[in-house]
Amino acid sequence: MALATGDIDRLVDFYRDHLGFEVMSRGGWEPGSDLVDGIVGLPGSAARTAVLRCHNLYLEMFEFRIPAGRPAAPDRPVADHGYTHFCLDVVDIDAEYTRLTAAGMRFHCPPTPATEMRGTLRSTYGRDPDGNVIELQEILAADYRLRLDLG
Repeated sequence: MALATGDIDRLVDFYRDHLGFEVMSRGGWEPGSDLVDGIVGLPGSAARTAVLRCHNLYLEMFEFRIPAGRPAAPDRPVADHGYTHFCLDVVDIDAEYTRLTAAGMRFHCPPTPATEMRGTLRSTYGRDPDGNVIELQEILAADYRLRLDLG
């Protein structure tokens, strides 16, 4: 699961200190990463990131500096948009990309090549019929440990 925030430090502190999440990694990227820009669908993007874990739930956090995100109303109804995307682990990302494209799912880009992302995973973002983002990822490395420092 992932969410965007205007203050990643405040949010990490809250989830760690009050909800018992463990901080797995901190990182981000600077402008100029065509790979990341293609995945997230935001040309020229830059962000700070954190990955937290609580049991088997991983939570990615993004504080976009470029483009700056817009804050959501703090009391927005549960029917309004909130979380930015969730991730599905798949075994054959190319087959799933082909199958879901044929089913009408729109993707920001094809799956990343196996040589990218430090050879640990392949990834792409797509959108459900309402426009909600779903990430597909295929883990390539047997000893993969989630890290999000893509600079």
